[in-house]
Amino acid sequence: MSARLVDRIGLGDLTEVFPPELVDAVLTKSQSREVRVRLLPPRLMVYFVLARALFSGEPYREVLRTLAEAVRREDGWGAWRIPDKAAVFRARQNLGVEVLRELLVHAGAAVADKRTPGAFWRGFRLMALDGTTLQAADTEANELGLGRLRTKAGKGPTGYPLARVMVLVESGTHVVCDAAVDSYRAKERVLAERLAGSLRPGMLVLADRGLPGAHLWQHLAATGADLLWRIPGIWKLPVEEVLPDGSWFSTVRGGRGRSVRPPQDIRVRVIEYSLDIPGRDPAERYRLITTLMDPETAPAAELAALYGERWEVENTLAELKTTQIGTRTVMPSKSPDLVFQEIYAHLVLYTGLRVLMHRAAVNRSEPLDPDRLSFAAALRAARRSITSLNRDFPPQHLSAVARELEEEINPPRRLRSVICQAKRKMSRFLSWNPDRPQPPQPTRRPTESLQVIAAVAPSPDP
Repeated sequence: MSARLVDRIGLGDLTEVFPPELVDAVLTKSQSREVRVRLLPPRLMVYFVLARALFSGEPYREVLRTLAEAVRREDGWGAWRIPDKAAVFRARQNLGVEVLRELLVHAGAAVADKRTPGAFWRGFRLMALDGTTLQAADTEANELGLGRLRTKAGKGPTGYPLARVMVLVESGTHVVCDAAVDSYRAKERVLAERLAGSLRPGMLVLADRGLPGAHLWQHLAATGADLLWRIPGIWKLPVEEVLPDGSWFSTVRGGRGRSVRPPQDIRVRVIEYSLDIPGRDPAERYRLITTLMDPETAPAAELAALYGERWEVENTLAELKTTQIGTRTVMPSKSPDLVFQEIYAHLVLYTGLRVLMHRAAVNRSEPLDPDRLSFAAALRAARRSITSLNRDFPPQHLSAVARELEEEINPPRRLRSVICQAKRKMSRFLSWNPDRPQPPQPTRRPTESLQVIAAVAPSPDP
């Protein structure tokens, strides 16, 4: 009875995304598969760490009770019992981190298809890179292994230890295809290099101006994926050849100055444009560089408009940190390895929910943009499905997640403009003031408001 109960424990509707066969295959690859039946076998521990992310903040044993509840109601506990906290902790340590990263890569691989609105542009799969930080428990081990914000000389420690996370997201579905997690001391560009193995030809990768560097650009471009990145205003990009659509060719000279790497030059195509939107300075200019060199197959105006899709990764991180993990929630694990495991569990869970949302969006008579579906509704439905008595697999019914998403379809996104202000202390945004006047609201989409600024050809030498 004990083995039967343990083998029947699943993850509710999320078992569709993470079936036992997939979990066992990942465990075998990671050399974590056990033949003996224990109270906490590796497959159960994978489901446990994902359920712990789903029920963020709940104690170990309560999460296990919740996982086993539906099976218990059908068959009783039998010889199985809830292990004590120390046993669960040891099983988490034995599971490690690599299993969860492998599960993330499997679940997030090429989810969007031709039915997915907004996932492709001229045959390219739209991807986005971005990074963030997550707080961890304030322990000596985490401070030594992760690091925290620097403080002025003579001042005490500031804030919590931090883990740095870099994600590769499919823009059309918000699915996290891969992620690199490390200490706060690790640089975003270093973590971004680790994601090169998940890039493929046919992808167009978008990134913000905080990421670009000549070596990182060349490293990621070597994968065959194409790049479209915004760059800082301090970059010098001399006009070498003007193209018919106003963009131009230039050479980025990297690896000089304080860089410890050898000099490296890369040839790029530059697009400069402005936005005519209420509340924005019309004189402000934006610059993009790309590996797409042909202005006929990749017009400058279309690329400038396409860059706005990079904000989908910002929405992904906001949903992950605010809706799923919870505002001001600190990763409770007390050692760096378990902090990394916990973060990967949250990323895997988020991806699983987004895969279910994508299926619900496209498996309709008229496919729907996944952005129209509520992530919060999917999260609530997934929690309820854990204890559902209907546990057929493959499912013979409409899942709780699909049913609730069908009932809560959001209207199309509206045009809006807001001031970045925060209620929390120590934020780079303006302090919260509900009486602060809001900027005029836009009447046109950014794609209709941008103006490509044509480059001026260099004067010939006398």
